[in-house]
Amino acid sequence: MFIGHFAVAFAAKRASPSLPLGMLLLAAQWPDLLWGPLLLAGIETARVAPGNTAMMPLAFTSYPWSHSLATLTAWAAALGGLWWFLRRRPVESLWLGALVLSHWLLDFVSHRPDMPLWPGGPLVGLGLWNHVAASLAVEGALFTVGIALYARCTRARDRTGSRALWGLIGFLMAIYLGGSFGPPPPGITPVAVTDLGLWLLLAWAWWIDHHRESRALPRAATPA
Repeated sequence: MFIGHFAVAFAAKRASPSLPLGMLLLAAQWPDLLWGPLLLAGIETARVAPGNTAMMPLAFTSYPWSHSLATLTAWAAALGGLWWFLRRRPVESLWLGALVLSHWLLDFVSHRPDMPLWPGGPLVGLGLWNHVAASLAVEGALFTVGIALYARCTRARDRTGSRALWGLIGFLMAIYLGGSFGPPPPGITPVAVTDLGLWLLLAWAWWIDHHRESRALPRAATPA
């Protein structure tokens, strides 16, 4: 998935309003943030393979350290533990760990059987990417719900808080549709370099959150 990972990060702001959006995105995208540098270093491998699935022209041949269930469980514990050590906020720490693991779950749904359970272990995947209409429907629904939850539990402090948010949403949709329906990349190195751009999106998210604030949600009416 792509925008599905952003969707769960936006939605998590509703559950943990005190966590910055940039931190929520870092946790939800942590495997992909690792993947680009590991790919460039030759530690993990992939190749351009048009037709590998209907939605993705890449074959992920080896990525056990950034995307296996076992290593992501360890990364989730490490990130959550570090946040607890720095902030002493156990609920926030649990949410960050859960977001790291959510990446594996969403990729398990979308990928063909290339998701490792552990380094050198079995490869699994349900293959949603083999079905274009279903992939668009699932990710589109997730993204819509995630944005709606984020917008409902925050409000813009100024025009920047609104424009920067909708600018990011439009940018993500453009990347998603371009990657899904555009020509395949010219090689795997440009893919890895482009993946490094995810770090810039984290800065964009922190900027957005700096111009937005949490708002009290209306309580459900109490029966007489």
